[in-house]
Amino acid sequence: MGKLFDELSKDPRLKEGLKTCINCGTCTAICPAAEFYRYDPRKIVDTVQRKNDEEIEALLRSETIWYCGECMSCMTRCPRKNGAGLVIMALRHLSIRLGYFTESEKGRQVWPLTKALNTNVLEYGYCVHPATFAYEDHPESGPVFQWALAHKEDVYGRLGANYQGKGPGVLRRIPQEDLDELKAIYDVTGGTERIALVEKYSRAKAEEMGMSFEEYTKYTFEHCSAGHFNSEA
Repeated sequence: MGKLFDELSKDPRLKEGLKTCINCGTCTAICPAAEFYRYDPRKIVDTVQRKNDEEIEALLRSETIWYCGECMSCMTRCPRKNGAGLVIMALRHLSIRLGYFTESEKGRQVWPLTKALNTNVLEYGYCVHPATFAYEDHPESGPVFQWALAHKEDVYGRLGANYQGKGPGVLRRIPQEDLDELKAIYDVTGGTERIALVEKYSRAKAEEMGMSFEEYTKYTFEHCSAGHFNSEA
């Protein structure tokens, strides 16, 4: 047993997700991510079970642990009620703590995702908000949605939303005291510290790659190299 496995074992998600695995492969068979990515959750669980630090460190630095969508289909099908997705969460958490996530392309995407989602939550109270959704960043949303964004006040009003308004309703303005409470939850649970850690290591990686932090953020958000998908030769 190595130090990395010892650190991993402190995470309650590992204890909850890895009880009596029999390596049957049901998690891989049911996994939506495994259908598209070169990803096998059974192999990841098998690697963790071996408790070998070199192998665990390779996982922490790899693309592999970032393919999971955390849908937890694995737990619903596992005959022993293990959860490969929970094991993945524990691995991701340790990878971020140690800064290893910046060693993989998919791991580096943690920064733009962290920045976008948490900015929305802390400033607007929503995971996704029209005020910060830029069509230029999501051309796959199509021209109809581009038009809807350009006319969002009218469109959302017609749909019955209370966009940025006071009182109840979809997309209402969240009161500042509620946003302050959200920030306090982040502070107490370690969310604020985690955001700072992701930014710290990401800034160091941007410097290593010879990019400004703005360039790095855009690059990691947009760039996807070959080799990730099963459909690729």
